[in-house]
Amino acid sequence: MKKVALFLANGFEEIEALGTVDILRRAKIDIVTVSITDDNIVTGAHNIPVRADKTFTDTDFANFDMLILPGGMPGAKHLNEHDDLKNLISDFYSKGKLIAAICAAPMVLGGLGILDGKRATCYPGFEPELIGAITTEESVVVDENIITGKGPGLVFDFGLRLVEKLLSIQDRREVQNGLLL
Repeated sequence: MKKVALFLANGFEEIEALGTVDILRRAKIDIVTVSITDDNIVTGAHNIPVRADKTFTDTDFANFDMLILPGGMPGAKHLNEHDDLKNLISDFYSKGKLIAAICAAPMVLGGLGILDGKRATCYPGFEPELIGAITTEESVVVDENIITGKGPGLVFDFGLRLVEKLLSIQDRREVQNGLLL
C-alpha cells in the first residue's frame, strides 16, 4: 500500500488539505496528516481546527512514497519556514520520490531550487515564488516526480491526478466515478 504524508501548518487551506486526504483515502492510499507544530490540533485559514494524525517530530518518513503540501496563507508561509520539512523535501527529491504542492505551497519547492527548469502551476500571483519554474495556467502539472496544483477550486483535479500517479489511471477513474465527476 502506498503511504503519503500531507503536512498541516496553522493557516492551511482546508479544502485543499481535507479534499486531498478524502480523495486519496477513497483510493485506499494510506495518507497521514502531519502537523508541523508541536500540537496535533492545527487551525486552517478559515478557523477550522483539524486534528492531525501525527506531529512532524513523531513521524518516521522512511517508508513514505509521497509528500503533499497544501496551500493557504499563512499556512504555506509556515511550511516554507520549517527547515526540517524543507530538508525532508530535498531528500525526497534527490531520491526521485513524489512531491506535490498546491496553491501557494509550490513556493516552498521554488525556494529549494526543485522547480528549476520544470513546468509548474500555482495560485495566481505566486508565480515569482516558483524560482526557475516554467509556469503554466494549467490546473495541475506533472513534471517528473513533481506535481503542482493551481488552487482550492481544483482540488478534485489535483487529488485525482495524485491517485493516478501513485496507483493507476484505472484507480483514478474508479474514484472519479464514485465522486460523480
